[in-house]
Amino acid sequence: MHPKYRPDIDGLRAIAVGSVLAYHAFPSLLPGGFIGVDIFFVISGFLITTILLQSLAAGDFSYRDFYARRIRRIFPALVLVLLATLAFGWYVLLPGEFSQLGKQTTGGAAFFANLVFLGEAGYFDASAETKPLLHLWSLGIEEQFYIFWPLMLGLAWRRRWPMLRVVLAVAVISFLVNVLTVQAHRAAAFYSPLSRAWELMAGGLLAVMQLQSVAQGAATARAWKKHLQSIVGIALIVLGLFMTRSTKAFPGWWALLPVLGAASCIAAGPGGVLNRYLLSNRVMVWIGLISYPLYLWHWPLLSYARIVTGGEPPLQLRIVLVAASVVLAWATYRFLERFVKLHLSQAILRGLAGAGAALALAGVLVFLGTPMPRHDSPALQAVADATREDNYYDGFEEAALGNQFVYRAGSGKHNVLLIGDSHVEQYAPRALELVRTQPDKARTIYFATKGSCPPVPGLFSGPDTGCDERRTAVLDLALKPEIDSVVLGACWSCYFTGAGPTVNYFVDDRKAVHPFIGGDGIDQSLKSLGEVLKRLSAHKPVYLVLGNPVGMDFDPLRQIEGSRLGRMTAESGQLKAPMPQDQAQFNARLKQVAQANGAKVIEPFASLCADGECIRSMPDDGSPAYKDIGHLRPRYARSFATYIDPALLDEGAVGK
Repeated sequence: MHPKYRPDIDGLRAIAVGSVLAYHAFPSLLPGGFIGVDIFFVISGFLITTILLQSLAAGDFSYRDFYARRIRRIFPALVLVLLATLAFGWYVLLPGEFSQLGKQTTGGAAFFANLVFLGEAGYFDASAETKPLLHLWSLGIEEQFYIFWPLMLGLAWRRRWPMLRVVLAVAVISFLVNVLTVQAHRAAAFYSPLSRAWELMAGGLLAVMQLQSVAQGAATARAWKKHLQSIVGIALIVLGLFMTRSTKAFPGWWALLPVLGAASCIAAGPGGVLNRYLLSNRVMVWIGLISYPLYLWHWPLLSYARIVTGGEPPLQLRIVLVAASVVLAWATYRFLERFVKLHLSQAILRGLAGAGAALALAGVLVFLGTPMPRHDSPALQAVADATREDNYYDGFEEAALGNQFVYRAGSGKHNVLLIGDSHVEQYAPRALELVRTQPDKARTIYFATKGSCPPVPGLFSGPDTGCDERRTAVLDLALKPEIDSVVLGACWSCYFTGAGPTVNYFVDDRKAVHPFIGGDGIDQSLKSLGEVLKRLSAHKPVYLVLGNPVGMDFDPLRQIEGSRLGRMTAESGQLKAPMPQDQAQFNARLKQVAQANGAKVIEPFASLCADGECIRSMPDDGSPAYKDIGHLRPRYARSFATYIDPALLDEGAVGK
């Protein structure tokens, strides 16, 4: 048995998929768009629980029929997208990348994609953008729910357990797992079904309450109550879209916004004012109908665009890809999903299940190296390894310091806090290496970083996606007595030299804007940095890490000739690039600011450059030393970025 069709739920699906798509394609436009997945979870929990309880009540429930319907719903589009993603991956990926895609394909086809990604970098890490099947983590959680929940409900029904209490108990336990693990084990809280089940249970609770209300002949809620639920639901979702950030502990308490919002919208019913006029709008319903294939198609397109272009695709290309994903989703719905729905037979069902199993097996073979991708040169692979090696916090503990999410390593007598953007994050592997090799000398090391967020109050770089809030909080944290020393750093040349100043500006205490070009924004920013260093150095040792060389000359992809869509070759060996003189000059200016305000200076140029040239390659094997145009790869930082050691070891330990 199936619940009566509600167009407003398809409209809610449209909000969910549109939010995720906007976040992936235009992240600065909708910084909290990833909560669309949480909306999907609530919808699934409501519909599946309704179906199961109605079937159990009617006495016609069949596990075989239930799972057959899940295969019919999930497999047609999933098999098509997996096949297309794997085939295109063979054409454009390098051996290591293609092998990883094989593992992801198996996870996606065998219902454990979330567990695959749990063992890798987090959902919000930079490397996530080049994983074409990353989005299947949410499908893994739903599929695990489809396996567990019918068995649980069937047992509760046979034992005549109070259904509302059963669902509530599962929800409460899962929510407690969520809030208790989100700080210490962020990735696990994000990907684990144990910490996500409560979101599905929110929909399940709603289903149980509505069915019990109908069975008891309860009076229909008044219209004003439904309108209020509809308005509150949409308001909570909008609040979540614009307030939630990737830097916050998510899901945690923040996930209550989309979950309660979606539940309130569903509870309002089709008669709620916004359900009727917004969610049931024909356009919204149409998007909702293609939401599943749209979710499946959009991410591989965007991810492969990043891989092929070697970075963030141009805005025009992202717009084209969003449009293409809509077209592909419509075609998949119109010509594949509807065909399977109208012509479902045992033969088609067995074919879909067999195709899923075949793809899972193919993924295993690809992971093991058979077949090799089209681009299989060892020199190309060395470059690819460098560009993919960016999980800087691998091996760190996820922790909370004050009320801020941080990464922690070591257990030394003194605590050091590192603040800045990803150019501070790049030294995390060196910190972990010191903790491993010199545990008695290494400090307890905390990294409180945020990409594109320099530790300079008032300095803004493009759209502010929570930088100022994070920056203020961690700089306040640096003043706490439990922090013994502080390290500040950033990609200074990204903000102050080259093309950076075209989008950067300074905002003073009176909210007046000081542009970098045609204004005194640079001077004001350096003054602000000096004030921070002076305030901190009055209480504890402070280090300012100057910039390392950045620019297109240092891009490991410069070693490759050709394109991923054509033929590629790569050079190797001990490669160097001219020293960026403007960056060296600006570092000298930063050094003066630091010394004038009581801070010690760490100078990467002194180790990375000599005689007017800077290294591009690893000293040992000649593979790239950088992962992109500006970040040192973790393998280089781990072994050779020894210039950062004085800030991470107890005084007197360096060089011993």
